[in-house]
Amino acid sequence: METNLEISIKDSIIEITINKPKVNAIDLSLSQDLGKAFAELRDNPELRVGIITGKGEKIFSAGWDLKAVNSGEMELENWWEKADYGDGGFAGLTENWNLNKPVICALNGHAIGGGFELAMSCDLIIASDHVEFGLPEMPLGIVPDAGALQRLPRRIPHNIAMEMLFLGRRMGVNEAKNFGLVNKIVKKEDLLSAAYDWAVQMANTAPLAMQSVKEVLRAIECIPLEKAFEKMRSGKLETYSKMLQSNDAAEGVAAFVEKREPEFKGK
Repeated sequence: METNLEISIKDSIIEITINKPKVNAIDLSLSQDLGKAFAELRDNPELRVGIITGKGEKIFSAGWDLKAVNSGEMELENWWEKADYGDGGFAGLTENWNLNKPVICALNGHAIGGGFELAMSCDLIIASDHVEFGLPEMPLGIVPDAGALQRLPRRIPHNIAMEMLFLGRRMGVNEAKNFGLVNKIVKKEDLLSAAYDWAVQMANTAPLAMQSVKEVLRAIECIPLEKAFEKMRSGKLETYSKMLQSNDAAEGVAAFVEKREPEFKGK
């Protein structure tokens, strides 16, 4: 079956590359394929970390495939109900509420519209030094409602987010890093090696502890501090509770005391 994704697995890391010339636009088929790839990361116990990137050096993804919208393949009204975007919502990650394993976005090129929303859905962003971010929806008479409206004002200063949303102005990678939107800037030839360095470091960490971070943060977001403690200790966060009772937790403590490297098994 033809696909616009390239997937490779190395040890416990899955690398997902969007390859849909010219701008890696995301239609229904590609969104569904991305959902399947992230589901593989979630469900395969041998996998611990994901990397998402794009083919080429100019565009990571221009987001929603407007040609598919114009042709009627995808609708605007209640678009999230009218078509099957696959596991995890648009692009497989923007509404993926049960993927606790970390995902690194390796931005090879500009992140525009839904491509920007996909990038913001990741846990860490490493970007090439020529990357720009943009939300061009307003002149089209629509809004970026697959994550930018929801996430961007929480990531950067409110008024700067309003500039990008209302005026469609581009943000360069250095400014994005100053606001904390990007974790690291590298030369384009060093992008994937930098992403793999981080992925390997995380893959060698106790998996349940790593996954607990995402589970807990998602559960306590936007609730008062005292309630956040109560939520975390409620016993309803499955991964967190499992981590506290895990062999890996005992192994980590024992290895520290015995001054040796731990051997984590995800159990």
